[in-house]
Amino acid sequence: MKKAVFKILDMHCTACAMNIDFELEDIEGVKQVKTNYAKAQTEVEYNPNLINEEKIIDAIKKAGYTSTPLKSN
Repeated sequence: MKKAVFKILDMHCTACAMNIDFELEDIEGVKQVKTNYAKAQTEVEYNPNLINEEKIIDAIKKAGYTSTPLKSN
């Protein structure tokens, strides 16, 4: 498993954070998502054999938000 943190540039409320969580949780390979509205970021634990950071960013964009990677391990 791998973890990555993404900066979310255009969240407006806690409902936005929940929308991101719901979008990412349904993706095969994503184990856990924690989106924090106050920090304007989301942390994703995922299986790199099934999904990569680019696909996570695409899913965040599909949910209606812009993101950039901050760190991963």
